[in-house]
Amino acid sequence: MLEYTYERPVVADILRGMGMKKRLLHIMTGPRQVGKTTAAMQIADKWKGPVVNASADLPLPPGPEWIYSQWERALYQAKQTGAKHAGAGQGRHGGNGVLLVLDEVQKVMGWSEVVKDLWDKECRDKAEIQVIILGSSSLLLQKGLSESLAGRFFLYRCTHWGFSEMERAFSWDMDRWLFFGGYPGAAPLVDQEDAWSRYVVDSLIETVLAKDVLQLQTIAKPALLRHLFMLSAVHPAQILSYNKMLGQLQDAGNTTTLAHYLKLLEAAFLISGLELFKGGRRQKRGSSPKLIIRNNGLINAIAGDSFEHGRSDYSWWGRLVENAVGAHLLNHLTDLSHTVYYWRYRGREVDFVVKTPKYLWGIEVKSGNARNPKGIREFLKHYPKARTLVVGTQGVGLEEFFRTDPRDLF
Repeated sequence: MLEYTYERPVVADILRGMGMKKRLLHIMTGPRQVGKTTAAMQIADKWKGPVVNASADLPLPPGPEWIYSQWERALYQAKQTGAKHAGAGQGRHGGNGVLLVLDEVQKVMGWSEVVKDLWDKECRDKAEIQVIILGSSSLLLQKGLSESLAGRFFLYRCTHWGFSEMERAFSWDMDRWLFFGGYPGAAPLVDQEDAWSRYVVDSLIETVLAKDVLQLQTIAKPALLRHLFMLSAVHPAQILSYNKMLGQLQDAGNTTTLAHYLKLLEAAFLISGLELFKGGRRQKRGSSPKLIIRNNGLINAIAGDSFEHGRSDYSWWGRLVENAVGAHLLNHLTDLSHTVYYWRYRGREVDFVVKTPKYLWGIEVKSGNARNPKGIREFLKHYPKARTLVVGTQGVGLEEFFRTDPRDLF
């Protein structure tokens, strides 16, 4: 039985993709605990043929032989299915063939080379195996895709749950989503806030830091990486210089180490450090990042405040709203045609800048608190052809903004 009756759009997307004339591997990537495995199981539940499902999320990362073993299981099922159909007079490949689901495959050393060889052989032999590959590390997965599997896959990005999904699946209102974020597995615990916080910290944050980030590569200072995450989580939507971070972290090494660790946290879909926008010039490397936590649930699980207290603290709530806007942009504007920055000049700020091949957008977030109105005006002096968008008070309403895919806006 499936744990959730709600079906994310990616399920229909992959099922449509499997009907394309060109046979491709179907790759689903995204954070932990956002329903990738559930989506794969929902696809399997709709599948009309045999299903082989396996996960590489083991205490010790398996070797390449693990992939060979799962593939052989699928081939065996394909042969068995073909023999049954042939005996029934339906032809060798009746039905949909075999569905092979490989979860957390990026943990297998050299996974992409093995999958490439097996897939190329599958395409020659036409054993009718459809393959779904799931992964929660964008760096390791993307490296394998670009190095070995070019032209052989279709990528599906499974993002953190936005407001509209949590509203449909759990009947949440805007305030509840802004505070507790978009983790469906934690949703039943929000009425017990201590239990909710412990669940997010222990089952989500600690698992990602200990199992995913530390497996990206050798981390010389794992305690520093953990402290960097904690520091970032309590400074949502704030601009922090690396030197200021060094002053607040123990055994912090240097700014290069911090910048590198921040990239690893981004690869695990936890935190992004937005760069300062410098139009017409090369981006200044090492500029103070604006910290955007990719899911507000991560913030409040660490901060430890109650929903009631957080909602009454207007300054903190304004940070949560601004961070949620930034996370909404980053979670959806993932392709090369969109880049998200922030802008600041002599004390004047624009919360977010979205650059597309054709347009430049300045985005101001207003959650009811008094803000410096001169930021957008100053931005337009520097970039008179830019377009502007106000989110919140006196602009696009928060609910309308969070229900809209940013790709349709920009």
